Amino acid sequence: MNLKSHSLFATIIILSFFLFLSFSSQAAKGGKKISSDLFGLFFEDINYSADGGLYAEMVQNRSFEYNPTEQKTWNPFSYWEYVAPGFSYGRINVETTAPIHPNNPHYVVLDVEHIGHEAKYTGISGVGIKNSGFEGMVVKANDKYDFSMFARQLGNEPVAFTICLQTLKGKILAQTTVSVAASDWKKYSATLIPSANCDTANLVILATNAGKVGLDLISLFPEKTFKNRPNGMRADLAQMLADMKPRFIRFPGGCLAHGDGLGNMYRWKNTIGPLETRKEQRNIWNYNQTAGLGYYEYFRFCEDIGAKPLPVLPAAVSCQNSGDTWRVGGTGQKALPMNEMQEYVQEVLDLIEWANGPVTSVWGAKRAAAGHPAPFNLQYIGIGNEDKITPEFEERFKMIFAAVKAKHPEVTVVGTVGPAPDGEDFTKGWKLADDLKVPIVDEHYYTSPEWFISHQNRYDSYKRNATEVYLGEYASWGNKLRNAIAEAAYMTSLERNGDVVRMASYAPLLAKKDFTQWKTDMIFFNNVKINPTPNYYVQKMFSANQGDYYFDKVILKDEKDQNLAASCVRDSKTGDIIVKMVNFGNAPKPMKINLGKFGSIASLAEQTVLSGEADAENTLDNPQKVSPVSSTVKVGKSFNYSAPAMSLTVVRIKTKK
Repeated sequence: MNLKSHSLFATIIILSFFLFLSFSSQAAKGGKKISSDLFGLFFEDINYSADGGLYAEMVQNRSFEYNPTEQKTWNPFSYWEYVAPGFSYGRINVETTAPIHPNNPHYVVLDVEHIGHEAKYTGISGVGIKNSGFEGMVVKANDKYDFSMFARQLGNEPVAFTICLQTLKGKILAQTTVSVAASDWKKYSATLIPSANCDTANLVILATNAGKVGLDLISLFPEKTFKNRPNGMRADLAQMLADMKPRFIRFPGGCLAHGDGLGNMYRWKNTIGPLETRKEQRNIWNYNQTAGLGYYEYFRFCEDIGAKPLPVLPAAVSCQNSGDTWRVGGTGQKALPMNEMQEYVQEVLDLIEWANGPVTSVWGAKRAAAGHPAPFNLQYIGIGNEDKITPEFEERFKMIFAAVKAKHPEVTVVGTVGPAPDGEDFTKGWKLADDLKVPIVDEHYYTSPEWFISHQNRYDSYKRNATEVYLGEYASWGNKLRNAIAEAAYMTSLERNGDVVRMASYAPLLAKKDFTQWKTDMIFFNNVKINPTPNYYVQKMFSANQGDYYFDKVILKDEKDQNLAASCVRDSKTGDIIVKMVNFGNAPKPMKINLGKFGSIASLAEQTVLSGEADAENTLDNPQKVSPVSSTVKVGKSFNYSAPAMSLTVVRIKTKK
C-alpha cells in the first residue's frame, strides 16, 4: 500500500468512526440513559444449589465433616458405607489427630486385617468404603472422571487401592489403582472412564492388602465441567445461566451470608486456597457447605459468562432470624464485639485487594497463586443483607462503609434496607442511606402476582440523582405462567426507571428436587434433568435483551388497562431496538408500535413470544410445556401487534447504519 492509498484508507476509517458516532447519537435522540447492568442473577446456596447442584463434585461428605448440627441423623460416616467384598475384614473409624489442616479436622482411618478371595460377581476383594453421592452419581460412557484423595500410610507397609465405579448391583463400570506409600498426607489422583451410562453409580475405594491408612477429601469430578474448569461447575446447569447473558451475579447468598449466629457468618477467607484448607460449615438452611464452590470459583464463573461479580459480605451482624426466631419475626441478630471490628473491616478491605490488587500485593498474590494473576475488576460490593436496622447494625455499617469509601472510592458499596418493600426497617435503612449517601441500596420483596401488577409505578416517584436501587431479591409466589407474566409486567417498569434502578435479580435461582427450603425458584433440577420455569424464560428474555437507553411513547396501548405493560430500549453497542410487550389479561389486546424516531430500520426482526394458559407450569418430566417460541417477522416504521393473552413478547429490530 503506497502513502496516498494509506492516507485514503485512514481517512475512510476516521469518517466511518464519526458516522458511527453520528448514527449512535441520532438513534439515541429522545432516549433516556438507563443502567447497563440492569438484569443479572442472584445465587444463594439454598435448596442444595451448590454442593449437589451447580458445583460439580460428585462425592457427598467428601471430607467426613457431616455432623448432627446440620441434620440430626448425620455423622462423619453419612453417605459412606463400609464394604469388604470377598470375605475380607478390617475396621474403620474417624480420627482428628494430625489432620491435613485445622480447617479440615476429620478423616477416616482404614485398618485392614485380611483380604479374602475375589467376589464372584465383581471380581474384586478388599476392605474399604463406598459413597453414593448426592442421590447417586451420573456417569456417561467413555467420559473421563477425575478421582483424587488425600492419604497417608499409618502402618508399616504401603497400601494398594482399587478405585472403581459400580452400579447398584455391583457391576464395575470403571476401575483403576492407586498405591499409598507416604507417611505424610499426600494427594493421589487417577482417571476413571466408565464403559456404560449409569444414573445411580457408586464410588468404591478398596484397600487390597493388609495395612493401616488414613483417607480424607475423597473427590470425583467430571472432566467435562463448564468450560472444563478444574473444581468447576456442572456444565448443563452453568450453561443455562450463561444463556441468560446476565450483567452481574450476586453471591454467595442472602441470609446465608450473615449466617445463623456470629460463628456461622460466611467468611470469604475460609473459602479460598487449596480445597483441603477450606473450612466446611453448616449453612443457615441446615445442611453442609463444603466451600468447594468458594470465592475464587464464584469470581471465575462470573468472568467465564461475562457477568460482573457482586459479592455480599455481612455487615458484622448475624441474621436477625438466627436460632429459633424464624417463626416469631426475628430477634436473633448478634453483633461482632467492637474490639473485633478493626480486624473485620480489614477483612472487607482484603477482599477488594484480593479481587483487584496487583500480584505484588499480599492478597493479590494469593489470587495469582490460585491461577488468576490478572485482577477480577471488582466494581460492586454488598455490605449486609436485609438486616434489621438496629443501632448495632448502623454503627458497624458506618465503619465498614467509611473504610471502603476512603481506601477504595472506585468500588461501589451496595447497602441494605431490610427484607420488605416497606415498614420500619425499610424506612430506617433508606434514612441511613440518605444520611451517608450510600450509592446503592438493596431492596427485597416476595409477594403475589397481583401486587406486581398493581405496583408498576413504584419507582416512578423515587428521587433521581440520589441513592439508586438494587432490587436484589424478588419473585411472585409461584412458578406458573401467570406468576412469570406478572413479573414481566413489573420488569418493564424497571426498564422505564432504569435511571434509578441500577440492578435487579430474581430469587432464589436454583432448587434441587426433594431438597428445597424455598417453594418458589427459577430453575428446578435433579442429577439428570433440568426444569426451567416460566419465570426463567421471562428473566432470560429480559436479560438477554437489555438496552442502555429507554424510549417513551414508542408503544401505544390502553393506559387504563393495568394488565398491559410495555417498554422500548436500545442497545447502543449493536444499535438494536428492543420492544417488550406484556399482556396479563385473559384475552388478546392490541398495541401499536411507532419506530419513526429511530431512522432506518431493517424490515425483518426477531420475535420471541412466551404465552399459554395462566396456570400452566413446567415439570422435570415436561420442562418445555411453557417455553418461548421464536420467529422472524416483518416490521415497519409503524405496525400493529395483537398481544396474546397471558404473554410476553420481545421484538428485536436491527437499525440500518
